[in-house]
Amino acid sequence: QVQLVESGGDLVQPGGSLRLSCAASGFTLQDYAIGWFRQAPGKEREGVSCISSIDAYRYYADSVKGRFTISEDNAKNTVYLQMDSLKPEDTAIYYCAAAYIFSSYGCQNVHYWGQGTQVTVSS
Repeated sequence: QVQLVESGGDLVQPGGSLRLSCAASGFTLQDYAIGWFRQAPGKEREGVSCISSIDAYRYYADSVKGRFTISEDNAKNTVYLQMDSLKPEDTAIYYCAAAYIFSSYGCQNVHYWGQGTQVTVSS
């Protein structure tokens, strides 16, 4: 019943843009902080962005600050990650997650994970 479903991943050239979507069901966005994480080949999963349950605070990793924007549409129960000025090092599987805690270091204590969507930035 509880699900997080990512979509929007694609192959894009450096400098291009993508918008990822995370559709939640079985709960509302008011119940959790929602985060985006990514895992590149040979690397550990890292937090990219997080938005608080009342949309009062937003977190971005230093590597994406100024290029990525997280937002939510409560009517659609969906969180988005707008990714601009993409770089090859952004290539990864991107996961959304529902977390209990928002902090200045990102989402903490994840309760639910999505299955991921592939983003590839290459010429």
